[in-house]
Amino acid sequence: MAFLRTICAQRSTTNLVYSYSGSSSNSSSLGVGGKYYYFIGSKVPSSVRQLSYDASDDNDNESELKSTSSSSRRLHHHRHQLQQNHNQYFQPHQQKQLLAKVLFAPVFNHRQLVHTDAAKSQTVTAATIEEEKAIPKKEARFRPPAPKIPENPQRDPLDVGFNDPLAAFKSKTTWELVRAYVVYMICSFEKIVEHNMTLLKIAKAVLGDKLFEMLMKSTFYGHFVAGEDRWKIIPTLERLRSFGVKPILDYSVEEDISQEEAEKREVEASTSTSSFVNKEDALPQYQVDKTFADRRYKVNSARTYFYLNEATCERNMEVFIKCLEAVAGATFGTGITAIKLTALGRPQLLLQLSEVISRARQYFEELVGGDGNVLNYHKTINDLEKYYVSLGIDNKEVKNFLKNVTSDKEGILHLFPWTGIVNDEFQLSDTFRVPDPKTGQMRRLISQIPPKEEEMFRNMIRRLNTIVKTAEELDVRIMVDAEQTYFQPAISRITLEMMRKYNKDKAIVFNTYQCYLREAFREVTTDLEQAKRQNFYFGAKLVRGAYMEQERARAEALGYPDPINPNFDATTDMYHKTLTECLRRIKILKDCGEDAKKIGIMVASHNEDTVRYAIQKMKEIGISPEDKVICFGQLLGMCDYITFPLGQSGYSAYKYIPYGPVQEVLPYLSRRAQENKGVLQKIRKEKRLLLAEIFRRMRTGQLFYKPKGNYVPI
Repeated sequence: MAFLRTICAQRSTTNLVYSYSGSSSNSSSLGVGGKYYYFIGSKVPSSVRQLSYDASDDNDNESELKSTSSSSRRLHHHRHQLQQNHNQYFQPHQQKQLLAKVLFAPVFNHRQLVHTDAAKSQTVTAATIEEEKAIPKKEARFRPPAPKIPENPQRDPLDVGFNDPLAAFKSKTTWELVRAYVVYMICSFEKIVEHNMTLLKIAKAVLGDKLFEMLMKSTFYGHFVAGEDRWKIIPTLERLRSFGVKPILDYSVEEDISQEEAEKREVEASTSTSSFVNKEDALPQYQVDKTFADRRYKVNSARTYFYLNEATCERNMEVFIKCLEAVAGATFGTGITAIKLTALGRPQLLLQLSEVISRARQYFEELVGGDGNVLNYHKTINDLEKYYVSLGIDNKEVKNFLKNVTSDKEGILHLFPWTGIVNDEFQLSDTFRVPDPKTGQMRRLISQIPPKEEEMFRNMIRRLNTIVKTAEELDVRIMVDAEQTYFQPAISRITLEMMRKYNKDKAIVFNTYQCYLREAFREVTTDLEQAKRQNFYFGAKLVRGAYMEQERARAEALGYPDPINPNFDATTDMYHKTLTECLRRIKILKDCGEDAKKIGIMVASHNEDTVRYAIQKMKEIGISPEDKVICFGQLLGMCDYITFPLGQSGYSAYKYIPYGPVQEVLPYLSRRAQENKGVLQKIRKEKRLLLAEIFRRMRTGQLFYKPKGNYVPI
């Protein structure tokens, strides 16, 4: 029987398709409880998931069955049939048959059901298998058991000066501390960092793949990356959790393509194939320019995707879904996955949508004779109708336009039915038309888009819908990363529509706001107001920003206003002002007895002063960590002296966790080295705290200290 257990364990990775567990008091000496296993031939689809089933949950699940597919109900019926046969026992010869079926499953051309309880054995018919095949993938996703919560979880006092090396590094072994110090020392040499990618490639050529990977795991890779795949990162995630820190997962594999290839791809993917595009009337900010087509230009901290084809976007979607499943399997509903919209579709579509949003804003400002967003003016549809009548515009098309304007009792929300963009039937060029005050006719705010590009847009929205729906099912949150300003209006609009669609009961989708932008405060307050008036949960990640030098250079070259704040202090003021407004609105919700979680904010910053400011404002306003409306986030391998003391003292703290094969994350490692070069002050403090903790362990005889946390994340 022990031999059988071993074989079952070995075969489970290749032949096990589904596992249904049912409780039984008649479990045999096989030692695996009451479980039913399907086995399949040697080829197993990569999309197959594992699903657990407990017979004791039948009554609880009865209500859920009403909303599931018919194939799912048939599977549930088969589970009951299996449970009813629970009192049949194996004879010795049947045990031999069971062993043969487990050992030689690949020789069968059809799947067989093998019950591992000694009480019974049954073969599923071909018809049953065909019914099971019809079950949608989303219903077969693995949901992990609830985590084991310590009876007396530890909480430490917080040193807001972040000068306690013990609190900062109690989650690290001494070897990890030494490795971190060596990595930071290397990052302090400007010449090494400047040519790091070249040096890495030379080292790889000299050492060979195996030795090179060992070197990377002992240095940069081991420090900044959690592991090679979704399974190997689990120990890291579990250790983080035991010290009060949660993950934001990111599969950090990147293409290492030349500048010429990047420029070629971007120009091709950002240029419409339509012959109706009016180049003369185009806004320069939303046009591709070869000089800045390589979006990696002067960008250290953000990953860049370059469009190749639709198949690549499909693969990116699958990668994001695997991230969701990985984080769900190790974090029990507290994890987050970061995604980028440029990974899911053609960039030209984001450029065009961003341009139409900008034109719509200009159009409305001309109508009201002012400056600002439509939400700032309490204009009603009747006001618009009177305005058009005064201009002599009163035709059927204008009436249809007014019929589709989104409004509530406080006034107009949107000139266009933006909610349509999350639907497959949405047609870009047919929707974005407005009455022209000069001609009285309807005019387009976007060029005519050919059917092929319309289909690409629908594909992009379908992929995003699939990702967010999966996140909802797995109880994981999605953070849509901010990108360049010429993409951002479209990204924010699409993300808000996903919030409106999915953030009905809690914040599943989060948008990212870059506070080095002059318009950051206005964008956040506008979106907060939309969430309030349209009654959905609002989630935001506040960052300083990743594209400053690139944005400034591009604005100057193409002749549009610089979108970036003039200096670092102005950016800090913008960050603090925006955060304060979010906290103020959270307090209003609390005071009114409403759900304070309707607004969720992540303070994603490596700046100590900003973290302290957030903590101080939380105390002043009366927001506690237990309210679960404010969290903090930093990158893995950076500012541990901020993240871990926060998590260990009861604040909601996150680490941005990259993972991927060593050879394929070299561009990511290169960026981390570049970024550390730019924050020498933080490195200096972290190096000082690392040395202090290493010497403390030497003095106290704790060189072989093994981290073991007893914390529970908020």
